[in-house]
Amino acid sequence: MAFWLIKSEPDAFSWDEQVANGVEPWTGVRNHQAKKNLAAMKNGDRAFFYHSNVQRAIVGVVEIVREAYPDPTAETGQWVCVDVKAIGPMPQPVTLAEIKQSAELEDLALVRQSRLSVCPVSADHWDILCRMGGWKEPVR
Repeated sequence: MAFWLIKSEPDAFSWDEQVANGVEPWTGVRNHQAKKNLAAMKNGDRAFFYHSNVQRAIVGVVEIVREAYPDPTAETGQWVCVDVKAIGPMPQPVTLAEIKQSAELEDLALVRQSRLSVCPVSADHWDILCRMGGWKEPVR
């Protein structure tokens, strides 16, 4: 299993909307590095759902339930999307300020490449961020 972080502006698409919709296509990504990251996602991978701009915090966890396919919102076929399913809210949202204060997270892609909307998260960073937010993996 690989781990990721996906960003959304909450006034465009929020965690609450993700939960209400259940499974949602992650569309609208128009950055080549983010596209490569979407294309690398596999079914069963996990991703943090991050509210950008307004809250700047990890607010939930999603699972990749459909691998990369052509983004139906793109005018050309060069962009892809994946489908994600809400797993659960982060018990305590983890803010960008908290992340930046942690020396253990200084090389996290969210910190190093702050404009990247889809980025990988190492297993070690995943564990640290889960502890910070009080996330305990649900039993399936």
